[in-house]
Amino acid sequence: MEHIAARLARLGLTLRTGMSPGADQAFYRGALGAGGRVELYLPHPGFQSDARLPDEHGRVLASSSPTPAAFALAERAYTPAAGRPWSALVGCERALLARDAQQVLGEDLGSPAAFVVCWTPGGGRDGRDPRSGGTGQALRVASAHSLPVFNIANPADLEAMRRRVA
Repeated sequence: MEHIAARLARLGLTLRTGMSPGADQAFYRGALGAGGRVELYLPHPGFQSDARLPDEHGRVLASSSPTPAAFALAERAYTPAAGRPWSALVGCERALLARDAQQVLGEDLGSPAAFVVCWTPGGGRDGRDPRSGGTGQALRVASAHSLPVFNIANPADLEAMRRRVA
């Protein structure tokens, strides 16, 4: 994930992430390590704060909490896992799902990413697999907006992404 982010950053793309541990943070490290520009979409101020401070070159733009429109979109895209409806989710859970919408569609929800790069168990692209966790929300939003998804847990997607960044 770091290598892919670094290559995309070197191609001049602005990269978006939500700073969750794992793939999100690897993506962030790769982008910044290559001198890229990053947009962070956070569920609340201070989320993973040790890793997200803007740098001295202004390459990191951070949104410290989702907009009301992002919450509304997240509720529409939400698929209950283990039978928990949206109404049963606590504030932070809802905020995590709302920032996923902004990662895919931008802060204004009208500036979609050219494509989504992710890693989830099973390699699914549409967010239906319950093992996709929070990333599944971003995948459902991407799918609803017909955006290409490269899930690098899927060998074919990993190879396609390697070709794209070569």
